[in-house]
Amino acid sequence: MPASESHPADDKITVENYQRLLARYERLMEVIRQLNSTLDLGTLLNRIIDAAAELTDAEEASILLLDPVTGELRFEATTNMSGSAMEAIPVPLEGSLAGWVATHGQPGLVEDARSDERWYGKVDKTMQFITRNLLAVPMKVHNQVIGVVEAINKREDTRWTDDDVSTLTALADQAAIAVQNARLFQQSDFVAEMVHELRTPLAALKASTSLLLRPSMSDELRQEIVRTMHVETERLTRMTTEFLDLARLESGRARLDAQIFDIRQLAEECADLVRQQAQERDIDIRVSGDALKAEADREKIKQVLLNLLTNAIKYNREGGTILCEIAQAAPGRRRDPEHLLVRVRDSGYGISSEDQQHVFDKFFRIASTADKAVGTGLGLSIARRIIEAHGCMLDLESEPGVGTTFYFTLPLAAGGPRREKRLPGSAELSSSGAG
Repeated sequence: MPASESHPADDKITVENYQRLLARYERLMEVIRQLNSTLDLGTLLNRIIDAAAELTDAEEASILLLDPVTGELRFEATTNMSGSAMEAIPVPLEGSLAGWVATHGQPGLVEDARSDERWYGKVDKTMQFITRNLLAVPMKVHNQVIGVVEAINKREDTRWTDDDVSTLTALADQAAIAVQNARLFQQSDFVAEMVHELRTPLAALKASTSLLLRPSMSDELRQEIVRTMHVETERLTRMTTEFLDLARLESGRARLDAQIFDIRQLAEECADLVRQQAQERDIDIRVSGDALKAEADREKIKQVLLNLLTNAIKYNREGGTILCEIAQAAPGRRRDPEHLLVRVRDSGYGISSEDQQHVFDKFFRIASTADKAVGTGLGLSIARRIIEAHGCMLDLESEPGVGTTFYFTLPLAAGGPRREKRLPGSAELSSSGAG
């Protein structure tokens, strides 16, 4: 057949391919616009993996970001892996396709995973997943690799195409910029809020020192000002400690020191620590339930319990009650038999449905009870981050005028040695395999 002639079937295939490619790039442009419209990192990462799977016609997709401290790659979002599972699997730079891509700054394509020496099999083994083939591309900002986007298992096991590579590369380039912008926004937003919160105690200290310099001040008033300075200094110390706690949790520098311990015994210990504070307001604290073994970071769970108990005291009525209940978690909407459940129930003022949507937000305080207690507004944010880092949940139920119950789950101990785990640096995300 002469070169200038074409076969009708070839023309049809060319047109179909062109139309398919055009639709793919139109969808890519739509996704990029969506990425540029959000600064919430969790939402952003989930949109990226959904788009990566859709645009390359892959069964699964994942994002791994480079840890600036350890140099390891960490799963930050996947389409079929829980947050706790992601956290448990670091991917090395040596001996993995994602590591090769991050190191060389080039796309990596594997048609048969198990025959490629760069394939890292631990992820599949841990997740009981089968990676047949995968495509990985670098996420770059100013020519610096910050992570890797993977598309895993091409549907119907067709071969990856040049269009798949170029499409995923374009998505990864835009995703890298969006992720970096979201990180910078989170940091600047947190710093701005932190500075704002520090102003009040600093202003009180400044005013107190100015008053102390007056020579005509009575000893009684001088002592009162010194007491005020002591209170504000303690407040500053508490605030800076909580700022650092939250910064470590959000950056991923904190780690879980998982061990097996009796959760009821820990609850009794925490109740004893705050009992004097409760008695000053004639509030009764009781602990009930089973002596169950949890597998978690004991000190961090102690921090969570103390926060919930002190809040229950602060926002309770004079002569009220607080009940901390431990139970075997039952199968259901919020629980499963592999977890235990802890409830902290108070007889306080309750929280409106509108305020319930924000109680775990950083620096949030309920306006109607602002005069009942002074705090940083970070305690519940830190508590939720700690519980979510264990792959579990912390939530609440409340009825205004009746009281509030905060509840969280923890893994039931299944035996095994004590081990150290890293807390994820970004918000926990629901949802692959590969690496």
